[in-house]
Amino acid sequence: MTPQTTGKYLILFREDSVAEGVQLLSETFTTSSSDTLTFGELGVAVVAVDPTQLSSLNIASPDSPILAVEPEQVLYALQDVTPEGAIVSVSVDYLRGYRDAVTTLSDSLISSDQSQAEAVIDESAVTWGLQATEVTQSKYSGAGIKVAVLDTGFDLTHPDFLGRNVTAKSFVEGQDVQDGNGHGTHCIGTACGSKTPGVLPLYGIAYNAEIYAGKVLSNEGSGTDSQILQGIEWAIANGCDIISMSLGAATQPGQSYSRIYEAIAKRALKRGTLIVAAAGNESNRSAGIIRPVGRPANCPSILAVAAIDVQLQVASFSTQGINPKGGQIDIAAPGVKVRSSWILPLHYRTISGTSMATPHVAGIAALHAEATGLRGQELWNLLAKSAQRLPLPSVDVGAGLVQAP
Repeated sequence: MTPQTTGKYLILFREDSVAEGVQLLSETFTTSSSDTLTFGELGVAVVAVDPTQLSSLNIASPDSPILAVEPEQVLYALQDVTPEGAIVSVSVDYLRGYRDAVTTLSDSLISSDQSQAEAVIDESAVTWGLQATEVTQSKYSGAGIKVAVLDTGFDLTHPDFLGRNVTAKSFVEGQDVQDGNGHGTHCIGTACGSKTPGVLPLYGIAYNAEIYAGKVLSNEGSGTDSQILQGIEWAIANGCDIISMSLGAATQPGQSYSRIYEAIAKRALKRGTLIVAAAGNESNRSAGIIRPVGRPANCPSILAVAAIDVQLQVASFSTQGINPKGGQIDIAAPGVKVRSSWILPLHYRTISGTSMATPHVAGIAALHAEATGLRGQELWNLLAKSAQRLPLPSVDVGAGLVQAP
């Protein structure tokens, strides 16, 4: 699949030459201020120019303040998928026919050989994901930690979050931060949901963390690099310790990572901010299809999260670290049949995806940050060191299943 681009370009400046780089752009291109967006904290600009003009920047020169140029892309909230890896989109007639065809077979299989995991895991009080990651045994709550979730926004009216310290901002033109999709509210719920939800089971991890809800994806579930970068800069400027991004775009085998997102993530780590991102849902392992980690999770300095199911097996849809340059899986978390908060009037919903695994890691990172005072790369190292090793390839689950302190 060819990446969808916007016609604009991302320009990466040397960290010590941002002002010089901005000056070079103004001298090289005849653009209005509305055609250029500069992120001083990140050392990046987004410009709308004719691609033939880019060669005049001479970025190959060792004296150039510009390190890289890339087309601006569109990213997406990773869609809800079934445990088998297929996107949920079938007709009612098909479902009825399928039901009739398998009724006899399913009745014969429901016996003492039924899935032991489903029989053992009781979610009446706590979701299986919080149980598997030892959140229920932790004495930490994320107090004093700032967690930014960059997604489709947040349902500010959700009763489970009334009274919480929530800072919210929209970077989507024409749409306020109120979540009209549900994806963002679900992710925030897992990372930072209430200790006393209106309806059990308990689904939230860092229930005392400060929530920063950045709307970087529209209510339709898509957004541009510009919007994502605005959200990242906002989170860093506000001193957020962890940034959770359940978004991305598919990559191809052999494709390298974005130099610009890599530089941003590396600079964020040096400032003490850990960026966690979903590895992607493009695989369908039951059909023998395994796809590489998506953008921007494939950057070496972004913590890429794979999804596992209740039996601690890699989810069929979860991508794999198959690209040689970057693109590794760093850690795994519960991502199949995950219950969390949803936009009203539904309140709660159970869905699957690496999108659901990512906020598990973000929330648990907040607990470790509170417990140890570690930030940035040291916090990353601790998450990897404390993960539960799994009898699965590291290309699928990285260091293993994330564990709470």
